[in-house]
Amino acid sequence: MNWSYRNTVLVLCTFAFFVTVTARLVISPVVPDIVETFSVSTGAVGLALSGMWAAYALSQFPSGLLGDRFGERRIILTAIGGTAVASALLALSPTYVAFLLFAIVLGGAAGLHYSVATTFLTRLFDRTGRAIGIHVSGAPIAGLAAPVLAALAADRYGWRAAIAVGTAVGIPIVALFYLRTRPTEPRYPDRRMRDQVDPSLLSQLLTRPSVAYTTALCAMGAFTWQATASFLPTFLAVGYGLPRTTAGLLFSLYFLVNGGVQPLIGSLSDRYSRDAAAAVTMTAGLVGFAVLVTGDGLAAAIAGVACVGVAMTWGAPLQSRFMDVLSSSERGLGFGLVRTAYMLLGATGSVAIGTAADLFGWTVAFGLLSGIMAIALVTIVSNNVLSLGY
Repeated sequence: MNWSYRNTVLVLCTFAFFVTVTARLVISPVVPDIVETFSVSTGAVGLALSGMWAAYALSQFPSGLLGDRFGERRIILTAIGGTAVASALLALSPTYVAFLLFAIVLGGAAGLHYSVATTFLTRLFDRTGRAIGIHVSGAPIAGLAAPVLAALAADRYGWRAAIAVGTAVGIPIVALFYLRTRPTEPRYPDRRMRDQVDPSLLSQLLTRPSVAYTTALCAMGAFTWQATASFLPTFLAVGYGLPRTTAGLLFSLYFLVNGGVQPLIGSLSDRYSRDAAAAVTMTAGLVGFAVLVTGDGLAAAIAGVACVGVAMTWGAPLQSRFMDVLSSSERGLGFGLVRTAYMLLGATGSVAIGTAADLFGWTVAFGLLSGIMAIALVTIVSNNVLSLGY
């Protein structure tokens, strides 16, 4: 098969997503160190992480508009560069308040990438499930590398060096993306952004049954993803009593499984059904979190983490489902809007699970995640039963 320019774009967009995810994930392995440095609770750090995820969610909608107005390439470069700068500021935070604020800045910069890149790839590829599955794999690849890089940096230089990893990986990818991609023409260069922000039209889009249904599923998936990304290493270290190195390796295993399965789930959703593929992921989450909270020992931890890795591939089928139900003229605006909606709801995962862990312990906190996956699975089954007229 001849290598094409669109494949270059796909690889570079995946690298860009790798950067924006790495910058956020290197925080998770050093949560205990941050708690100790600033003398705050796990819930307080969870609040900062939820602020980061909320800012990430809120920037999804304007990113779609900005991509239409100024061209995708320019916005993706801004996202990667902004992520690198924000990571440096976060690493230098002198106080908890500064840490909170810079975490929000990091989320906002990183959030500019995904919606724009996904819309861009949708225009280049016919098999959107496969392309999105490969693009989304930037997150598990980051998850595989981030815990190891963060642990090595933290053990040798402290937690601030771990967070600065986001800057270290961001700078070369900015240069590579700039050199290897062509300028993209704006789709609507003369369309004023405020003219597109019509509350009634946005409300009609979000309340469209097919969009609302998919948004609800994505919100539950995002809640569990963000809680897992924020606290899985801490749960394994505190809840299972595993050494931080072992917990970090299991966190990498989670992303290794996730990255390996992601393109497969995307392809299955192309070939069979978006909902069937999503149901597989939710079932894996229900089982995985249940195993983690009821099991004991390294074997149970490995099995549970592997199932959770499969669970968090829900993005490929569900995001492809959005592209199926949005018209080509709606995708830049619409996909950013629904991303903001479901990720803003999902952003509460970090603070909710962190607070639950403070109040009731890690077993109860992660048990809640199994319950959310069960609700998502029931929602998918119920929707398909009703669509058949039963």
